[in-house]
Formats: sequence, structure tokens, C-alpha cells
Amino acid sequence: MLTESASSSIDSKGPRLLDRLRGAIRRLHYSRRTEEAYIHWTKRFIYFHGKRHPSELGEAAVTAFLNHLATDRNVAAATQNQALSALLFLYKETLGVEFDWLDGLVRAKRPQRMPVVLTRDEVEKLLGALDGIHWLMGSLLYGTGMRLMECLRLRIKDVDFGYGQILVRDGKGEKDRITMLPKTLIVPLQNQLQKVRQIHDLDLVEGYGEVHLPYALARKYPRAGFEWAWQYIFPSKNRSADPDDGVIRRHHIDESVLQRAIKKATRIVGIPKPVHCQTLRHSFATHVLQSGYDIRTVQELLGHSDVSTTMIYTHVLNRGGRGVLSPLDAR
Repeated sequence: MLTESASSSIDSKGPRLLDRLRGAIRRLHYSRRTEEAYIHWTKRFIYFHGKRHPSELGEAAVTAFLNHLATDRNVAAATQNQALSALLFLYKETLGVEFDWLDGLVRAKRPQRMPVVLTRDEVEKLLGALDGIHWLMGSLLYGTGMRLMECLRLRIKDVDFGYGQILVRDGKGEKDRITMLPKTLIVPLQNQLQKVRQIHDLDLVEGYGEVHLPYALARKYPRAGFEWAWQYIFPSKNRSADPDDGVIRRHHIDESVLQRAIKKATRIVGIPKPVHCQTLRHSFATHVLQSGYDIRTVQELLGHSDVSTTMIYTHVLNRGGRGVLSPLDAR
């Protein structure tokens, strides 16, 4: 973390660098999480080089910082790649400098790890240990293959009960896709919407009721944020000030709410695996493949750009040891 004095030194040269960086990120419609990550790595980069302004640095400085992460900090490959993306964006979109290639860059090793997958019985036990809204969100993750944030960002208009489908908007890579709406979740979801309607009506009565809208929709349609269709399906208990403009709005539930509930449920049922929200998505993909659906269908449901990413779930179909019968069992 940078101190306040360090942060001020970052912005002392010309227009505020971090404000320019934020402006470029928002102009290109990057997510809030990406913005936070890019700001974080920019500060780390500047602090690493003695609080010098990035305009005074170049490719060698970027390479030195990334090598420091790989060799001294021993970060994961994904972490180094995120830092690299942040700095390339900083120089290209904010400072107008493009790097052809970073000579001498030491790449962090990317380990080949298999995703943790639950059996159908384990999923049933896990979901059985959840209740209320936690059960509904967990069931959506397993029943649709959505990512956690995709679930939390669902809005009323994204669920089509007539066609039995859910439109996942602005998924990873800013892509939209359609996934199924499990029939067993139709009534629970409708009940949830009734509760959300009561919350929204009360907000309107009290002079609130607006939600954050993506991109520039709020400027184009000033009243759209108050409309029922744009409300979150899983709203937060409390209203809060939007960090972008300070307007009091009701955001969606924080991601930590379900994360904590999943960890607690895992301990209760005694599943001896490192279970996270993403585990339910992994289990969805594996169980759909086990049911006989083709890999391309699963790829579309998950929103993977490359089928090779989806192929990792086929490891479970080998049923251990690549399907080879152990000689101990062949007697």
C-alpha cells in the first residue's frame, strides 16, 4: 500500500496520472474490478521505482518490476500476467507509449492444476446445508454454471421464465451468453422477486430506488435506474453511496456473503475438499459432460472463448487413472 504522501507524488506531474488512468479504463468499459487491479499495480510499480513518474521510466523498468514479482515475490503466473496487463494499459492508453516486447522478462511458471469437482452426492449435501438466499444463489451457480459475480449482478430483466433461460450479461471478456434456468429454481426465484419488489417499492417511497447502470445508460436514460427491470435480483440489505458519484443506491449483495456461507456449509457436511463458489461451476461443467452433452455445448454455457479451456473438465470422465483398471481390482 502506498502512503498518502506517496500517492500525492504520483499525481504531481501534470494532470493526475491515476485520474487519467481511471478515465481510460472507464472509457473502454472495463469492469470495476479491473479498474481496482490496474490502479493497484500502477501504484506498486511506481513505489518499486522510488516513486518516480512512469513517464520517466520505460521497458527496462517494467521488465525489472515484473521480474521482481516472479523471482523475489514468487507470485503466481496469473498475478504476474495481471500486473503486465495493467502496465501495458497504463503506458498505451494513458501515456501513449507502446512496447513491442519486453526483453529479458522472466515469466512466472503456470502450474497445471485440475479443478476441484464435487460428486453429485457432495453437491446435494453442500446445498442441503445452505438455506434461504444462500441456497438459491448456490443452486444457481451449480444449476447454470455461472460465475459468482455473474450471479450477483443478475437483474430482473435477465431472467426469462417463459423461455426458461437466463441471459448472462457482460461476462468475462465483456461477452453475453445464455444459460438454462433450472425448473426447480423457477418458484424460488419468483418468490425472491416478490421480496425484491417489496424492497424496491419501499425504496421508492423513501425517495430512493435507483441502481447503478452500466456504461453511459444513466446519462442516456436518466430514470432507467429506478425501473423495476433494472433492479438486482440479489440486492444488498442496506443502501450505500456509489463510489463513482456519491449517489445513494442499493447495490447487489457483496460476494463475501456467499463465500462465507459456502465455507461454513463445507465444514458442516465434512467435505474433505477445498470448496469455493467456483467449485460449483466446475461441478456443473463436469456433470453436464457426464450426462452426455458435447464439449461445444458446455463451452457455450460456460462462456469460454476457447474449447481447450473447457477440455480440462474431461479429466473426470476418465474416472481416475485415465480409465485404466488397477491390477489390484483385476484379480
